[in-house]
Amino acid sequence: MSQPHLHILPDQIYPFDARGIAKRFRHAAIFGALDALHPGETMRFVNDHDPLPLLQQLQMRYGELVEINYVERGPQGVVIDFNRR
Repeated sequence: MSQPHLHILPDQIYPFDARGIAKRFRHAAIFGALDALHPGETMRFVNDHDPLPLLQQLQMRYGELVEINYVERGPQGVVIDFNRR
């Protein structure tokens, strides 16, 4: 039996690799992961393309509660930190 994540330490970075998730489930999975973050935690998102429509949806849904910071951006894909405020 696995132990639940307790969210004890602030400023934690949790990886989220969207490349392994079926496209039709990605946005729901991303929203669920962001909803689970506590203030001060970060989800490090990896994807094979720049998800501009997703970023627009995140801005509409979370506003200033989630800060978006590109770590890497190139032809091979992106790495984006979503910081929960």
